[in-house]
This record gives sequence, C-alpha cells and structure tokens, in this order.
Amino acid sequence: MRANASIKTECTSAAKSIILLYYKNKYKGIDMKEQKIAVIGCGLWGRNIVRNFYNLNVLEMVCDLDDDNIAKIKELYPDLKITKDFNDIINNPEITSVAVVTPSHTHYKMVKAMLESGKNVYVEKPISTVAQEAKDLKELADSKGLVLMVGHLLLYHPAVNRLKMLIEEGTLGDIVYAQSDRLNVNYFKNDRSVMWDLAPHDVSMMSYVIGKEPVRIISAIGSSTDRNDIMDITHLGIEFEDGVIGHITDSWITPRKHVQLLVRGTKATAILDDTLPEHKLTIYDNFTADNTKNITLDYLEIEPLKLECQHFISCCETGKKARSDGDNGFMVTKILEQAEKMMLGDRAKKLDEVDFGLSRVKQHL
Repeated sequence: MRANASIKTECTSAAKSIILLYYKNKYKGIDMKEQKIAVIGCGLWGRNIVRNFYNLNVLEMVCDLDDDNIAKIKELYPDLKITKDFNDIINNPEITSVAVVTPSHTHYKMVKAMLESGKNVYVEKPISTVAQEAKDLKELADSKGLVLMVGHLLLYHPAVNRLKMLIEEGTLGDIVYAQSDRLNVNYFKNDRSVMWDLAPHDVSMMSYVIGKEPVRIISAIGSSTDRNDIMDITHLGIEFEDGVIGHITDSWITPRKHVQLLVRGTKATAILDDTLPEHKLTIYDNFTADNTKNITLDYLEIEPLKLECQHFISCCETGKKARSDGDNGFMVTKILEQAEKMMLGDRAKKLDEVDFGLSRVKQHL
C-alpha cells in the first residue's frame, strides 16, 4: 500500500485500550477510590503527577523534603495529607501504591523500600542508572506479585500510538531506520547527563513504535559545554532487532525546542513533531516528491500523563503488568548503561562520586 492511499482509521490494540479505559472511567463511574496512592517528590514534574492522581480521586498523601514544594502543594490542595518522612507512607496500611518522582540517583533505594513494604510502585524514568539495580527491582516486584511501572510517558501518547498503528498495518512497509531528536534547554543539569534525563523517552518510544528491542550500542558520543563529564548533548547509534538502525540526539543546550521522531520504512516515512499543537503526524511517500498526508487523530486528544496515571491505577486494581513495566525499564537502563560506558570509559565511574542534589532545580536541600 502506498503512503498516499487511504489510511485505515481503526486503532491498534494499544490505542484502543487507552480509549476504552478513558471512557470506562469517565462514563461508567468506576470507583477510582479503590486505590490510595502516595506521591514522593513534588517538584516541577512531581506536581503534574500530584495533579493527575488528585483529579482521579486516588491521592492519599504526598511527601517532600523541600519547604517551598510543600508550600505550593498546600496552596493547591489544602485538604491533602503532607509529610517529610517517607516512613509515614511505608507504615500506612491504607496506602496501596506509591509514585516515586525524585531524582534518578535516589530511585533504587526508594523503590526497593516501597516494594519491600508491599506497595505497588510507579517510578519516573529512568528506573535506575545501573542495569543490575533495575533488574533487581524488576525481580523483587515479580516475586511479591506487585506492579512496577516506569514513567516512559510516550508509550501512552495518542500520536505515538497512532504511528504504531500505521506501522503495524504496513503503511510504512518494513521499518529500516528511526531517528529521535529531543532538544531543549535545561539550566540546572542536576543529573548524570542529558542522556539519562531524556534518552529513556527516546529508547522506550522507538522500541515500542517499531516493535523491536535494542540489541547493542553502535556509537555513543557526547559533549559537555561545562567541560566536565556531565554531558549536555549526546548522540547514540543503536541497532535494534532485525537490523533496524536508530539514532538518538538529546540536548540540554538548545535554545529552540525541537522534539521529533522520524521512522523510515520501505514504502513511506513518518515524522511525528511533538512541538506542534496539531497535525503532529505526517506521512511522506518515499517515491513521490512533495507527497504528504496529515493524519487526522481519530481518537480523543487526552493528556498522555493522565492516560499513564490511569493505566497505573488499572494495573494496580487488576494486577496486570504495565505496558512500561519493570522489564521495559530494565531494557532501557541496560542499553543506556552500555552507551555511557562507550561514551566515557573509566570516567563514568567518577559520576558515581558526584554529590547530586535531591532536587532538579536546587543542588542541595
């Protein structure tokens, strides 16, 4: 089928499940209070997690060490329980699940403690920056029959799922290449590198969309404009199953935001530009000049984070494995760990000694 032919409008099972869950919750009155969730970390991104779980009527408590973050939460949600001690969450038998939205270097100990106390866990990406730690957490969750879900947000993005549908239908032909660029400015740089901050999105999304797992790192280079080992722009070359090649570029130093996924098939090429307010997805015929087709989004434009939070709640209620489960988190961490070793060599060990802060915007609390 050529790219300029009529494109089917039925969604993939993944996209359908998202829509069905939305309508089920919205119109059939599911009691979302069956779950009681606590959020650990209420900074810039954590407040978005708080907002969604609060609006879904499942938020029981939040935990943060920073007085400014606590003040903002009190202002927005005066009725919400707040603590500075995560043991208040561990020791509360009514809390069934926990969202860990703290810096990546804190994830392992925090997630392990919550799993050991019998709580289901949603953890922001990456699950860890150490593959063995990610594997240990996955195995711990499995052994206890608990849900472990990683915040690979783009697996829940409606436009990403629409593209996955087109690929599964054969609209692009056989996939041969993918490229993801995620360029923006980060003034704080309080992480091991831009790769660990942003590339989990790219690797998880690319693997999900093309339906193939990464096999090995082909190339990994980075640059630090601060002249240290914390890379603020990185370029990765990855070989996926069946020989598909992927290239990923991430940046903390690009003044003009650029977020784009390109997927090349033997018939057509797709570009998903996530900076556009609409018509994010365009298909280009490989054999006809200037032949493009904007894909009408045939599903509701729902906030991806809301869909992700709903998916976590549903998994906790049913015990079903999350789409971005512990295996998915381990896969991403494993390939990025390989990339860091190729990029830095023995210098990667020096990053283990860096005293990263407990806040994205503040070095120390």
